[in-house]
Amino acid sequence: MVGAPDVVKPSEKVESYSPHINGNPIFTISDEIGSPDSGYTMASINSNGDLKSPGDPPDKKITDADAEKQPLSGKKEERWWNTLMQVAVPFFIAGCGTIGAGLVLGSIRNWEVFLKVNAIFVLVPSLSGLKGNLDMCLASRLSTQANLGNMTSSREVISMVVGNISLVQVQAIVAATVVAIFAVTVNTIADRAFNGSYVLLLIASAVFTATTTCFVLDFVMVMVIFGSQKFKVNPDNVATPLAASIGDIVSNSVLAVTAQYMFEQIQISLWQPIALLCVYYSLLPIWVFIVWRNKYTKTVLTTGWTPVISALFISGVGGIVLDQAVDQFPGYEVFQPIVNGIGGNLVCVQSSRLATHLHQTAIPGELPENTRLIEWPWKTLFYGTTAAKVARMLLILALCGQIVFMFVADFIFQGLVTIQVAFGITYVACSLVQVMVLLYLAYILIHFMWKKKKDPDNAAIPYLTSLGDLLGSVFLGLAFLILSLFGMEYGNNVPK
Repeated sequence: MVGAPDVVKPSEKVESYSPHINGNPIFTISDEIGSPDSGYTMASINSNGDLKSPGDPPDKKITDADAEKQPLSGKKEERWWNTLMQVAVPFFIAGCGTIGAGLVLGSIRNWEVFLKVNAIFVLVPSLSGLKGNLDMCLASRLSTQANLGNMTSSREVISMVVGNISLVQVQAIVAATVVAIFAVTVNTIADRAFNGSYVLLLIASAVFTATTTCFVLDFVMVMVIFGSQKFKVNPDNVATPLAASIGDIVSNSVLAVTAQYMFEQIQISLWQPIALLCVYYSLLPIWVFIVWRNKYTKTVLTTGWTPVISALFISGVGGIVLDQAVDQFPGYEVFQPIVNGIGGNLVCVQSSRLATHLHQTAIPGELPENTRLIEWPWKTLFYGTTAAKVARMLLILALCGQIVFMFVADFIFQGLVTIQVAFGITYVACSLVQVMVLLYLAYILIHFMWKKKKDPDNAAIPYLTSLGDLLGSVFLGLAFLILSLFGMEYGNNVPK
């Protein structure tokens, strides 16, 4: 007969082992609270991988209030006001960037290249989304490593940063080429005509825009994450919004200037776009070699393409919506980057936090205790899960932020405030619906990927940001359409 396990002091955390009882190994765990009698057997683990105490009912549940009190990270729980401040500051900075992106798009829509090459509009959300897909994934990966304490050795940090930046360059070159070909195909089908020089223009502009924007933002991301660690701020809260704060405006500006320059040059000769593409495609094998030799990125190089390419086509559909809506609804191009950018920024914050939480509290393939793959929407958005507390904050930020950004963008674009009550209510409603759908999808998608042993840091964000672009474009288009049916179009009260 095996004797009972020794009792340990309440302040100690000891895991002891006795050979077996009734054929099952016994593990006695005493934690800081002190529970020397809390023995767990292998039979105490249910089919979901959850531990239950001997004698407990098979499906032990916790209340919604207790579920929400559980911290969303494996470390000390963040106070709600700390989380709010950490998210709000970069959120409003990012909002300024999206306003700038909308104003840039509104001012360049009459440039010659945009008037004669309609496929450029298909590139706009796709390249903005690509920036989000690649740089947000980079931010999420590095934030997770920072929260796990893996960024303390300078040698490892350098290896991690170089590998990830090289990976983003590989993905940017390939993905930009794919999305440019997609834009050419859509334009050829729509116009029933093919222009070879425009193909070179689109591919060269897309590749240059994607690689340049990503390269600049990658270094911004690294500095933000290091700064977050130094000032003891959770990088999950600040890295992705700050990366997006300049991403959209830089992406739109670089695309417009590059496309206009290439458009003027191809009227004379095609050597410049050809030379540009030769340089980038020659660098591609070098980037691939660096990534392949890096232990942090080698796996992503071979497995991370499906979400990136799939997201490009989803964003491309949003680009088709933009191409059609720009001609029908004046002012649409000003607000579309704001709606898409804000929704993408907020869902990236939530997805990055959820991914970090899973890395800290669970093993791939198993969900944390009392976590379900699919929850009711109100539990994930308002009350009842660990994700609901942050989701509420993000929805409040979306409401307040969109109201502020709407008036600011309108004033800068029109020179005076022209927002009518009907437009304001419709615009804010479509924005909130988009954010709620994205936050709910983020909860399901990230837990689903974790259950399938896929890293959400690499796979979830591309889908979520591209869905944000598509949903934002569609919902905003519906808002403009509904207003036009009632004769309340945006800007119809502006003095002629």
